[in-house]
This record gives sequence, structure tokens and C-alpha cells, in this order.
Amino acid sequence: MQIGIVGLGRMGANIARRLMKAGHATVVWDASEKAVQGVGEDGATTASGLSDLVGKLNGSPKAVWVMLPHGKITEDTIEALSGLMGKGDIIIDGGNTYYKDDIRRGKALAAKGQRYLDVGTSGGVWGLTRGYCLMIGGDADAVKHLDPIFATLAPGIGTIERTPGREDRDARPEHGYIHAGPVGAGHFVKMIHNGIEYGMMQAIAEGFDIMRNKNSTALPEDHRFDLNMGDIAEVWRRGSVIGSWLLDLTADALAKDEKLDAFKGDVDDSGEGRWTIEAAIEEAVPAEVLSSALFTRFRSRKDHTFAEKVLSAMRFGFGGHVEPGKK
Repeated sequence: MQIGIVGLGRMGANIARRLMKAGHATVVWDASEKAVQGVGEDGATTASGLSDLVGKLNGSPKAVWVMLPHGKITEDTIEALSGLMGKGDIIIDGGNTYYKDDIRRGKALAAKGQRYLDVGTSGGVWGLTRGYCLMIGGDADAVKHLDPIFATLAPGIGTIERTPGREDRDARPEHGYIHAGPVGAGHFVKMIHNGIEYGMMQAIAEGFDIMRNKNSTALPEDHRFDLNMGDIAEVWRRGSVIGSWLLDLTADALAKDEKLDAFKGDVDDSGEGRWTIEAAIEEAVPAEVLSSALFTRFRSRKDHTFAEKVLSAMRFGFGGHVEPGKK
């Protein structure tokens, strides 16, 4: 199957590569000529701009996946693509867009007879090998048409034990992708996913901070423990109730440097945590843990603790996110 991809950053380039490894054809463009050349060397058809990209897509409907930061650059790109594409064609936004913007865009494209899919994409810099967990919003027929693309990008059922009672239900969630609902639903589910991620990361980070400070001179001498953070992270990975990919990333970072001196602890946020709290307020749903985790990130930019270094290490591990000031 053929698809266009706009935006060849940490995730966009690997999305193209994963698709090509499975035999799909990609037409790619990015403002960076170097990025375009790199994916072109791996087999993609390269384009010199949006018009050239759309022109190199064959058949109908044409589909273009936009993988850019949320905001003006994505708005402008989707508007430009809409002017180049025809009725029935499909524009996909796979970035971290605010779901209310998706709803607005979907209506605007529908008025032109075009279809819009919002795809919450989780997998970070590891998606090429691990696959991407996909949460899709939009027209069911468009989702069905692009199922070969989504099935290829998703992790697949793998070795994870199957959940009893799902035998007669939609098989896609077991393979790592889901049609969540109408336009906006995909990014809404991904937004809540990221909000939960904030809370889980914060809990892990605070736990390690407490353990690291168990050797504090403020404690009675016989109450002090000099604990090995790397060993604790490693043993918790293996059979403990809190085992997770986030803990795997923490163990990896601590194995390289138990003091995490490479990190200041200045923890950025992508915006999705804020949007999650906004949704909770709109729905009058209590979200104490998630809101606390978000506000801790704000505070981390003024006063750093070991917990924030652990958070920074996890963010770098799954998404390649560097701390502010290091970009």
C-alpha cells in the first residue's frame, strides 16, 4: 500500500521505515533535506514539497500521514494538503494534537469531501522495532481502508498473554491499535494515556528519591541505608508488581550512571498533561495524582531533585526528549 509521510523527525522517519520493511511504498517530505535524503536511501520515494508529494501518490483515495509538532506548523501543513488533495482523500495527523483542534479540522475537511483521521501514536524512538500503539479517531471506512498501514505499524499480538474473554471481540486492540471513535477520539485517548504516564513516572521517580535519601545524615545512623539504585531498578523489573517499560528505562539509565549526573532534572511537558487536567475539570472528575504530577514538572524547572533526574532519564529513554536548554 502507498502512503505519503510529512515530517521525518524521531518518529516520522521510523514510521516510514517500518512500513517499507513490510513492503509498503512511501512518499516522504520534510523541511530538512538531510532527513528526506536519509529516508530516501532506505527506499522511500522523496518529494521536493507538499505538491510534489501529493502528485507522486497513485490511485484513489490518496492518504498522507502528517507527523509534526502540534500547533501552527501542523495547522498550516494540513490546510495546504487539503488544497492539493481531492474528494475522498485522507489526511492523518499522528502528532500530539489537541483533540478539539481535530474536531474543528475534521469538520472543515468534511465540508470539502475529504476525510481526516487523528491517530494518537505511542512508541517514541523505539517504534521501528517495537511497533507503535495506535489510537485512531475518524471515519470508519477510512480506518478500514488504511488497516494494512495501521496493522503494520502496530506491535502485533507478540508474546503477551491473551486476555480471557476477548475471543469474539474486535481483534485490533490485541494487536496494538484501536478505532476509538469519531474524529478527535484518537487524540483524546492518547491525551489521557500521556496524563497517566505523567502520574506513573512521578510515582517511580519519587520512590527512587526516597530510597536515595535513606542515607541522609539527618537520619539516625542506624536508620541509614546506602541503597544501590541500579540494582533495585533491575530487581523490580523481574517479576515485581510494578514492572513496566518505564521501569526498564529507569534501570537502563541507572546502570549507565547511578547518580544521573547527565540530567539536571529540568522536566518539560508536551502539553498533553495540561489538556488531560482541563478535560478532568470540564467533566468534574477528580484527578489528584495526574494534576500533582503536572505541577511537579512546573516546579522542576526552578528547583531540582533526584526524582526529577529520574523523570528526565525516562523521558529521554522513551522519546529522546532532551532537557530545555540542551536542544
